[in-house]
Amino acid sequence: MSKRRRYWLMKSEPDAFSIDDLERVGTEPWDGVRNYQARNFMRDGMKVGDGVLFYHSNTKVPGIAGIASVASTAYPDESQFDPDSHYYDPKATREEPRWQLVDIRFERKLRRVIPLEEIKAHAEELGEEFALIRRGNRLSVFPVASDQYEFLLSLE
Repeated sequence: MSKRRRYWLMKSEPDAFSIDDLERVGTEPWDGVRNYQARNFMRDGMKVGDGVLFYHSNTKVPGIAGIASVASTAYPDESQFDPDSHYYDPKATREEPRWQLVDIRFERKLRRVIPLEEIKAHAEELGEEFALIRRGNRLSVFPVASDQYEFLLSLE
């Protein structure tokens, strides 16, 4: 019995790390996540091979810029142990790390960025539960249903 592939949306500020950066490096640890729910999605939900919608946030035109895949199982985020890191967590220990990450592998850039405004215009097709357009959602990592994933790619 094969496991069903899952899908995710992962947000990144393009000034910090863009789809172009991921294309250049190929595979990158998705570090710096400091939200417990987003961490739990990576730690408990993500499997190697899962699909990822790479979303550019906090930019002039936020939107889905590319596709990636999960390239590793979750492991401790090293930045939590580094006092010089912006993501340092003094409560984290090597024996009991608080923060996990997964590696993300570049698949392809979309022919065009699918802007958030366009995604919002399709709220009815995506459903009210779609986290990206739900009011108050600030998560940088969250699950996407397979039909939502396919619909979003059809907008390309």
